[in-house]
Amino acid sequence: MKNISFLLVCFLLTANNLFSQDFKTPVEYLNYISKEEDAISKNMWKYTKTIAHSKSARKIDATRKNLVKSIQLAKANIAKLKNGYKGDTEYKDQVINYLSVSEIIINEDYSKIVDMQEVAEQSYDFMEAYIMTRDLVNARMDKEHEVVVAGQKKFAEKYNITLTEGDSELGKKMKLSNEVFSYHTELFLVFFKCNITDIMLLKAVEQKDIAGIQQNASSLLLYADEGLQKLTQMQPFKKDATLLESTKKSLEMYKKVANEYAPEVINFLLFNTKFEETKTSLERKSDKDRTKEEIDNFNQMVKDINKKVNDYNKMNTKFNQDKNNMINQWNASGDQFISRHVPND
Repeated sequence: MKNISFLLVCFLLTANNLFSQDFKTPVEYLNYISKEEDAISKNMWKYTKTIAHSKSARKIDATRKNLVKSIQLAKANIAKLKNGYKGDTEYKDQVINYLSVSEIIINEDYSKIVDMQEVAEQSYDFMEAYIMTRDLVNARMDKEHEVVVAGQKKFAEKYNITLTEGDSELGKKMKLSNEVFSYHTELFLVFFKCNITDIMLLKAVEQKDIAGIQQNASSLLLYADEGLQKLTQMQPFKKDATLLESTKKSLEMYKKVANEYAPEVINFLLFNTKFEETKTSLERKSDKDRTKEEIDNFNQMVKDINKKVNDYNKMNTKFNQDKNNMINQWNASGDQFISRHVPND
């Protein structure tokens, strides 16, 4: 299956070009720092949009580098405010610390997460670890951001400033994007748990491992039923049920694999084993030692195995085509869902 991209959504504090100077009022000081929001917020939004709407790794990395540069520039400019506001540097220092953490996360932690993503599809445990790490990084960013928000409120209270509550337009878009990716991830994990189990089932089929086929078919049926039950508790995303329905269809397909495909494979392998044993036994005997009954039985088995091989190949072709179509459909639904709901302006 093709890789499903997962976004490291970070909510960055924003700030503008600041120069070493004195401020006449605390409001002027806060406003000056707040103007840094434009550069970083716009670059963060470009980064989010690029991941949502582009498949170009080069373009995505270029927007990430621009984001990092805007953070570095803002940090350098704010650092020039040596005296903060009339010697009060607490809030300024909190902002600089937050920007430093943001830079480290985007440069270093993000790089580690990308490395984890490269192996995430090898197992469900790897995928869970990747998503958990990504969420922990986001949580770290949120925690650092809360410190800055608290520092801003403390500064405002200290100097009797009334802060205007409410999200900016960019803030609203970032919040919506985070909800979109979170919803997509939740359904992806339901789909992926069955998908990776089906891959293991196919490996068992290739190895003619009957016990492995039975075990993975049983797990696949369990995960498909669990997933379908979970879907009944989920609501469409803003009245959009496309990804929900696509996930439901994929689980129903995996149930057919477990209930219909796997048993037929086992029956074929058992008959094929019996045929090979009969053939070997007959070949070990000389012509004079072979009974008519044995020969007639073997000849009938030859006819049966030829028909079963033909039926088996047809079944394999059909299930493989149906599954490939289903996987492609789920991936397309996931991409379209993200593209449809993450704003592109």
